[in-house]
Amino acid sequence: MIFDTHAHYDDEAFDNDRESLLESLPAAGIGTVVNIASSPESIDACLALAHKYEHVYCALGIHPEHCADMTEEMLEEIRVKLHDRKAAAVGEIGLDYYWPEPDPEIQRYWFARQIRLALEEDLPVVIHSREAAADTMKIMKDNHAERCGGVVHCYSYSAEMAAEFVKMGFYIGVGGVVTFKNARKLVEVARKIPLERLLLETDCPYLAPVPYRGKRNCSLYLPFVVAKIAELKGIPEEEVIRVTEQNAKDMYRL
Repeated sequence: MIFDTHAHYDDEAFDNDRESLLESLPAAGIGTVVNIASSPESIDACLALAHKYEHVYCALGIHPEHCADMTEEMLEEIRVKLHDRKAAAVGEIGLDYYWPEPDPEIQRYWFARQIRLALEEDLPVVIHSREAAADTMKIMKDNHAERCGGVVHCYSYSAEMAAEFVKMGFYIGVGGVVTFKNARKLVEVARKIPLERLLLETDCPYLAPVPYRGKRNCSLYLPFVVAKIAELKGIPEEEVIRVTEQNAKDMYRL
C-alpha cells in the first residue's frame, strides 16, 4: 500500500473533514501516514492524531520558520514526547532561506541541535531545506546526521546533490511537484536516484499534483505521483508502491 511519509493533517485546511478523510485512507490504498509537526503548537496535535488512528504516526520537531523562540526547555519537552510509541522521527527540522526571518544563524543553531537530539534518541530526521543547500549539507556532515539517517523532504535541489545526500544514507522525498511542467530538476532526480532511496510524500495540504495543482492536497492524490515516477523509471506502478513503502518502513523503523 502507499505510504505517505510527510503530511500535515493537523492543518486548519482539514478542519471540516479531517476525521472522515483519515478514516477513508486505508480503503483507498493508503496504508500509512506520518503526520509531521512544525511548530510548538502542532506537536501535541500531531501526537493526538497519531493516537486516534492506527495507520497514522508522527514526527516531532520545530520547523526553521518557527525556531526563533526555541529554548532548551522546549527541546527537553519534545524529547520526552519522542518516547511515545507513535513518534517515529525528529522533524521537520532544517533551514529555509527563502524568507529573511528567522535569522539564518538561529536556524543553523537549532537545526544542528535537533540533529543531535535525534542522535541522542536514536531516531531518524525529517529535513526541510529551501534555498540553503550548502549550509544544509555542511550542518548534516558536521553533526554526523548519517548516524541517524532520514529524509530530505520536498526535495528541490540538483540530482548531483541528491546523490550526495544518498551517499550519507538519506532518502529523497518526492511529492506532487514531480508532476508539474516546470519541475525539470525534480524529474531528473526521480529518474536518476535509485527507487530504493525515494519516498512518497504529499506535504498536504500543500503542493497537490496535477490535475489538482492549486487545490488542497491529500494522500488520496498520491497515485498521480506514483504514476509519474513509474513513467520516468519505466517500471510498473505496483513496483513503485511496493519499494517506496518498504523504504518508508525501513527509514521510520516501523
